[in-house]
Amino acid sequence: MINAKYIIVAGLIIVIIGVIIYFFGDKISWIGRLPGDIRIERDNLKIFFPITTMLIVSILLNLAIWLFKKFSN
Repeated sequence: MINAKYIIVAGLIIVIIGVIIYFFGDKISWIGRLPGDIRIERDNLKIFFPITTMLIVSILLNLAIWLFKKFSN
């Protein structure tokens, strides 16, 4: 069973991310345009693989989960 504390923390994280994007969205436009992100654009075709961006997001999420687990006990 999920503890209510985890749901509250997840909601707060979502709200914080939303506020950051709302107020600072123009300053973080480099996300998704990093070296290693593959972008193919042709006449009727647009393909985008944000490989580097997803690696960075994955590392940050894993670090946050590890820290949360370490200090929640």
